[in-house]
Amino acid sequence: MEFEIVVSHYNEDLSWLKQHNNECCIYSKGGSKNTPELPFTFTPLPNIGREGHTFLHHIVSQYDKLADVTLFVQGRIDDHVDLTLDEMKERAMSVSPGQVRTYPFRELEHFDHWGGIPWDEYPCWKRWSSMDTQKMGATPLQLFQDYIMESDRVPVAIGFAPGAIFAVRKETIHQHSKVYYQRLLERMFLGDMAHVNPETGHYMERFWLAMFNPDEYVQWTHADRAESERNKDGQLAKGHWYRTPTGSATDLGAMRRGETAESPSSPLTPLTPFTGSSVAPSSPETGLSMLTDDDMEEK
Repeated sequence: MEFEIVVSHYNEDLSWLKQHNNECCIYSKGGSKNTPELPFTFTPLPNIGREGHTFLHHIVSQYDKLADVTLFVQGRIDDHVDLTLDEMKERAMSVSPGQVRTYPFRELEHFDHWGGIPWDEYPCWKRWSSMDTQKMGATPLQLFQDYIMESDRVPVAIGFAPGAIFAVRKETIHQHSKVYYQRLLERMFLGDMAHVNPETGHYMERFWLAMFNPDEYVQWTHADRAESERNKDGQLAKGHWYRTPTGSATDLGAMRRGETAESPSSPLTPLTPFTGSSVAPSSPETGLSMLTDDDMEEK
């Protein structure tokens, strides 16, 4: 199967991609001062919309020429992923139609701020709220209903992968039409939202998994909760996603247990389940890792 790595770049060192240079499609938003060095070729894009704009641009512009499997990444991933690129590719190539492959070390997280992200309640996210941000008039719920689900249903929560690093099959992307993605791109990142840090960039980071597989990543009711803590891919299952406690001074993310960079699980083997209770929304288990935030630069 054909494999491609779509890279949303600003000014990051891309040397970690050199061995897979011929499989990379790099979009650079850093301008002439931050162009990727040889041997990389790249397509320049305006510095708008964060990685969400980049990924949607690729889907729309390459809709009829998508690789069988696409791995979407930012220019730097070591603050979210603890695997080699070869390991990431191996896992990507095992993804099935309809699945979304995400990567350790961050667990899937819980999103239910349908009226808008309350930035002031999360000091750990201050870097984002303190930046020049283009506000969106519509709420996350309105966007989710009108552009993601195209339904007026109101979910309890959705699960998302911090950093928006994931792999999907062409068939998974093609479950929606090109018009669907074009409409989403225009509403989220063009026109009034064509900004270096639009609020919609943070919303789109949270929408990807639900858009591709709502059965797995949308919790419609409180009763709509998986019995097992983990799904067959080793991710936290529906209704068990990690929730950042309000008042957190540091971006405290949960690390997947039972897996390390030195001893990764097989792509087809679920990760070792938690022992004990699930991660509580307001009281994370002991042993979770303190993680650094993403780079400040737009990607």
